[in-house]
Amino acid sequence: MAEMREDPRFPGVLIHVSSYVDDGAVIGRGTKIWHFCHILAGTVIGENCSIGQNAMIGPKVRVGNGCKIQNNVSLYEGVELADDVFCGPSCVFTNVINPRANVSRKAEFKSTPVGQGATIGANATIVCGHSLGAYCLIGAGAVVTKDVPDYALMVGTPARRMGWMSRAGERLDASLICKATGEKYAESTGSRLVLMN
Repeated sequence: MAEMREDPRFPGVLIHVSSYVDDGAVIGRGTKIWHFCHILAGTVIGENCSIGQNAMIGPKVRVGNGCKIQNNVSLYEGVELADDVFCGPSCVFTNVINPRANVSRKAEFKSTPVGQGATIGANATIVCGHSLGAYCLIGAGAVVTKDVPDYALMVGTPARRMGWMSRAGERLDASLICKATGEKYAESTGSRLVLMN
């Protein structure tokens, strides 16, 4: 950690000397930004986050408290992470539906809100304009092309719901009781899951 330093602009934040944080970014205490990262102006990162190697965040991206963003992740304008979101290595967010190199689409960026406690597996792709519910789990390599409900386990290309996950990250069986915590869940109308206790 010898090359991790506290930037006077961000008290209580450690930033590797190889990383750049543009003026106009806001970073909460306890956050660590590792090697070769770039945080762009207008980005707000919460407290106690870990930003892995070669991450790019911004501009105008919001990251909640306690998020873990693994290596090689880019969060573009339109992405909003709630608290405690996990972004696995090399997962991908888009912000334009129909990109062309010779056509400017900046006015067409779509938002992608990600709910509290969500987990996005390594190499998963999140197509912009869709929301990811709280505590959902997107499997490694999945391609999300529609909104994801709270607690959903999504796998495949395109991603389909294959079950439910608890807040503790345990796959729920037919009893809908988390084996780790004893929390009880119930299915509601419209293929939704709700926490009962």
